[in-house]
Amino acid sequence: MGRHHTFLFTIDSAIVIDAAVDGNDARFINHSCAPNCEAVDEKKHIYIEAIRDIAPGEELTYDYSYERDGTEDEEWERLYICKCGAPTCRGTILAPMKKRGKR
Repeated sequence: MGRHHTFLFTIDSAIVIDAAVDGNDARFINHSCAPNCEAVDEKKHIYIEAIRDIAPGEELTYDYSYERDGTEDEEWERLYICKCGAPTCRGTILAPMKKRGKR
């Protein structure tokens, strides 16, 4: 967990896109819990698409929603803190916790 920022899109089990290697300006799109864009994987390409009208000069954002694998602890929550300021901010760029089904 030394360097925790990642800019990767997993396409399939063999292909990962690293925006830090020959990436375009989309690599500078920040996270928001109330985003105006989404990342779309289409035929092994990542496209950033608007999900609502975006005002001139408004920052482009999407929900990073980093996948959880069940090993997250307080350190992960601290490292992946979100301060986007959205009324719906969940406090982390990690994906929302999965709700456990009733038994």
